Amino acid sequence: MTEGQKEKRLDYTIADVIDIYSGPVGVLWQMLMGEQIHVGGETETMALASRAGVTSGSRVLDVCSALGAPDRQLAERYGCTVVGLDATEKMVEEARRQAAAAGLTDRVSFRLGNALDMPFKGESFTVVWGQDAWCYVTDKDRLVQEAYRVLAPGGTIAFTDWLQVGDMTPEEWEELNGFMAFPYMETFDGYANLLRQSGFEDIETEDHSRDFAGHCHRYLDMLRTELKDRVVEGYGKEMYEAAEDGLRKWTAAAEDGMVGRGSFIGKKPR
Repeated sequence: MTEGQKEKRLDYTIADVIDIYSGPVGVLWQMLMGEQIHVGGETETMALASRAGVTSGSRVLDVCSALGAPDRQLAERYGCTVVGLDATEKMVEEARRQAAAAGLTDRVSFRLGNALDMPFKGESFTVVWGQDAWCYVTDKDRLVQEAYRVLAPGGTIAFTDWLQVGDMTPEEWEELNGFMAFPYMETFDGYANLLRQSGFEDIETEDHSRDFAGHCHRYLDMLRTELKDRVVEGYGKEMYEAAEDGLRKWTAAAEDGMVGRGSFIGKKPR
């Protein structure tokens, strides 16, 4: 057993994530976050790309790629090739449609598949990438091992994720993870240990938790104001109230230093 957090986890599986992002909850997150469906949108994508050293020669694998907006951004900005991997068929189909509409099918493609058993040969990519999505993965040590396998020697793993950054009661832990359908959140030390144990070197971490709390406030404000009528009319008052309650608790937890967000960089030895 690795030194991550998975010893304690909720009973959410890949099927639950597929249901979420195929239905109204997935639409709600798009309303709040935009088509990139991660904190900070295009600005955060460019910041991570800079730290990862993405160039025109990069072969990037985006694990849990959703609609593929960051993949199109990377291809347009750097001229690199990007493959998105996602388990939700609806997301993959829409990502393919948008890449075709943007004229990027020569550089951007998408595969339906599981992050814990990636459908690629070893040493196929120079960058393995993720943005705020690995919190949904049930076995993060296996995910990191797969990332190491598909990376070429000298390649880079670069990702951001939502994290547990402070102590919480068992009730708070279950409530916060349960609202998001996370099986569990990793910690800074947990991810660093998993990266190290899989063989990555030159590991760098960066804490974005203060900024994360600000984003939580903005999402909650958006839901309560400009999105309230759309959510109630489209999906019912019950869904709105559940979303408002969950976002309120997540915002309070971010302010209290229980949950946060971070970025991670590691190198596969040559």
